Amino acid sequence: MARLRPRPKQPPLFSQSEIEQMEKLFPEVEEESLNQNFYQKLAEKLNLASGRAGKTAIQWKQVQSWFQRKQQQASATKVTSSPIVSKELAIHPDACVSNNAPESSSDMPKGEKGPDVSELEFEARSSKDGAWYDVATFLTHRILSSGEPEVRVRYVGFGAEEDEWVNIKKAVRERSLPLEPSECRKVNTGDLVLCFRERRDNARYFDAHVLEIQRRLHDIRGCRCLFLVRYDHDHTEEKVNLRRICRRPSY
Repeated sequence: MARLRPRPKQPPLFSQSEIEQMEKLFPEVEEESLNQNFYQKLAEKLNLASGRAGKTAIQWKQVQSWFQRKQQQASATKVTSSPIVSKELAIHPDACVSNNAPESSSDMPKGEKGPDVSELEFEARSSKDGAWYDVATFLTHRILSSGEPEVRVRYVGFGAEEDEWVNIKKAVRERSLPLEPSECRKVNTGDLVLCFRERRDNARYFDAHVLEIQRRLHDIRGCRCLFLVRYDHDHTEEKVNLRRICRRPSY
């Protein structure tokens, strides 16, 4: 697969109230009504709201992209992933905690509610190179003769030629989180992290464990701490800065 760059942590394009407005409109509009005129009028309405004052103006193509993603999610849920994928990911939102971790079939503790799968973003480990890639959409699913569930994924930034079948329990999990410089204290020795490994011919995200941390004073450039990590797939070690690390979600 192609070279990837570290994930920027971007502020949300739409506010919660703007998303709620679009969520209400989505089931009411017919597909043929979703044209440029519709998107332009909605973008203008959102930009005129008092809560938008001082923020970057929303472009109609950004509204179009939101509705297109919503249509894809609705279609994927309806046609493919609802009974198998949703159930497996709800029970095992972080089932794959390392390349060698044993599978877990236990449910959430009694009284605790799992995350809303519809609101989560996911990453999947490719069997081609063992690296983790962000999932754009779940296309379909199947059950192998062994009883293991698999899902066919399309990766963010890649076309259909890179679609791949992956094991839901072993190779799909909630997306790892980029860190702001002020969040370096959230990374501790022994933690499993997703680390961006750069080589001359490629650069990809791999699972790694933090072996040692050199805490340093931050300056105008941000976090200056160094993290010694060992990659799970080949056991090589490397010192990296915070920009190359994504932490695993916790509940």
